[in-house]
Amino acid sequence: MTNNSTGDLAQHLRAEARDAPESGIVEVMNYGRKRGGVMPLWAGEGETPTPTFITDAATRALAAGETFYTWQRGIPELRNALARYHTAQFGRDFVPEEFYVTGSGMQAIQIALAMVAGAGDDVVIPTPAWPNAAAATGVIGARAVSVPMSFGNRGWVLDFERLSAAIGAKTRAIFIVSPSNPTGWTATREELSHLLDLSRKHGLWIIADETYSRFWWGEGPRAPSFYDVMQPDDRVLFVNTFSKNWAMTGWRIGWIGSHPSLGQVIENLVQYSTSGVAQFMQRAGVAALEHGESFVAHQIARVRESRDIISKALVDTGRCRFVPPDGAFYAFFAVEGESDSKKLAFRLVDEAKIGLAPGSAFGVGSEGFVRLCFARSPDQIKIAAARLTENLAR
Repeated sequence: MTNNSTGDLAQHLRAEARDAPESGIVEVMNYGRKRGGVMPLWAGEGETPTPTFITDAATRALAAGETFYTWQRGIPELRNALARYHTAQFGRDFVPEEFYVTGSGMQAIQIALAMVAGAGDDVVIPTPAWPNAAAATGVIGARAVSVPMSFGNRGWVLDFERLSAAIGAKTRAIFIVSPSNPTGWTATREELSHLLDLSRKHGLWIIADETYSRFWWGEGPRAPSFYDVMQPDDRVLFVNTFSKNWAMTGWRIGWIGSHPSLGQVIENLVQYSTSGVAQFMQRAGVAALEHGESFVAHQIARVRESRDIISKALVDTGRCRFVPPDGAFYAFFAVEGESDSKKLAFRLVDEAKIGLAPGSAFGVGSEGFVRLCFARSPDQIKIAAARLTENLAR
């Protein structure tokens, strides 16, 4: 047998798998986890564990023996609950056949991408953006085409002329996260309509990641949505997750929203990846949707307070380029005199005992910025703000 090193073996893998980038966020997380006393604001989650009304539903399902293969599209009870949830959120009727349960929001993204793009195709992604979508695009052999957003006194702005110029003969989809991770940019109804017009003109799909729609700091109970402006036959795939609203990041359960005519395709792709989400986990999802509104409201209220605390602290430093976000729960800011975001993130772990994500992880136009997740209690964000401002004042 030939004694190959792991480096040599890697050369025999598919280039798309071998060259998948290391997550710049995880790199800092792994560094910080080895050090004590670091407040972990690098990932998109808070410190609140999943509430008991959700975990108890999973426990009861386990005790009842719900540990067998189950519906590939999701158990009927969860798909019905998703339809009722959307009906309440959007004020119009939805049917269960529009929803498909996935093993995380990330799997929802992977399936949606695999449905519309492949080798030699392009997917347009405004940046800064959560890196996983671009990386998943590369793994399937397609190319992620970055469209850098502009940053100024109004915050982050999507340049539609630049976006239109990025669309070519190989473009198959536009990937939109609104409210945005990491910038907090949130598309208006007019911007969503403009995006739909572009997709119709060029025959493109829109993959709409509306994970943070409830964490919206403007008027109304949620952010504007493609659901508000689209027609039934528009080419829109929605990807979403239970992670943020209901403090379920570790559960890895999400969903796809689509026209019912796509159901068999989605079922097939679920079958050939995970063969469905564990039934006891889906029972937890039902409980979250049916009994979780007061919990979600509490989450939103405290995150709003934490947003105000960190926003004032960053502005008061006099060193940060920052505009309070319109949505989501991240402060994405640059520090005067700090051009290397990864170096800054490592330094803040060591010196300030706070863990932030480097802007370099979020694509074109992101270098020099860092991301701070403020989805934590106001008391903890006060501590984080004090640590950060003290360090930046040195």
